[in-house]
Amino acid sequence: MLELVNVSHVYANGTRALDDVTLSIPKGMFGLLGPNGAGKSTLMRTLATLQTPRSGSIRFGDIDILAEPERLRATLGYLPQDFGVYPRVSAYHMLDHMAVLKGIALKGERRETVETLLNQVNLWTVRGKAIAGFSGGMRQRFGIAQALIGNPGLIIVDEPTAGLDPEERNRFHNLLAEIGESVVVILSTHIVEDVADLCPRMAVLAAGRIQLEGAPLDLIERARGTVWAKTIERADLDDYSRRFEVIATRLYAGRTMIHVLSENDPGDGFAVASGGLEDVYFSTLARTRRAATVAPAA
Repeated sequence: MLELVNVSHVYANGTRALDDVTLSIPKGMFGLLGPNGAGKSTLMRTLATLQTPRSGSIRFGDIDILAEPERLRATLGYLPQDFGVYPRVSAYHMLDHMAVLKGIALKGERRETVETLLNQVNLWTVRGKAIAGFSGGMRQRFGIAQALIGNPGLIIVDEPTAGLDPEERNRFHNLLAEIGESVVVILSTHIVEDVADLCPRMAVLAAGRIQLEGAPLDLIERARGTVWAKTIERADLDDYSRRFEVIATRLYAGRTMIHVLSENDPGDGFAVASGGLEDVYFSTLARTRRAATVAPAA
């Protein structure tokens, strides 16, 4: 279990990236969903012991992460949003080098580890190819391989599927689902489908705060009847935006479908939206923006 209590962080320029974040994250896949600038990467770097928060406490099992970062690193696998590689080093030799850095000193043990991981992420056939020549999906699968060195108990992946084509994204999902059966895996992303497909529990982080937390299916059920849909002409969008709280728009059969947030039937031909995690997410962000607008006048 990963426990965060009242974790806050303010950068030197005054930006409050995290604001009293409290979370309990059990074994399995946990989705951290939020827009760009929400504080997700700051939280991931904090959990990975790359920076220290201004206040709060973080524990992983019996490890006090802030007091004993080295203990956490021994059981941590981390795939950051961007990671660099040596341009002409092969996947095999790079993974072997990382295994040395992770403390696997015996050559035979390293060979077994590297070969197992390359097969697990389906990169064995290109083990001799330089990583710099890998596709985006192949690089992400290599990133997961290096994160799995040493059988970590906590794995953090930050925006892992951004830029992947549908086939690679599906392959990556299957890999993450397999990994997440026995360890804590935190998936930080702004892609709603990633969380919907993979995570039995999730939280929405926006403006540095946890705005919503729970099981996706429960959150979808709780939101039912608060999001309404209607298909309109594109030219009428501005008018509807003035009269209703539009949280999402999408094209449907060449026309524009809008979703609006309303606790009651807004009338005007709207019908209850069929519901999905995307509506939960967008309605949460809309309420967050509304609260931020009202707050200064309070």
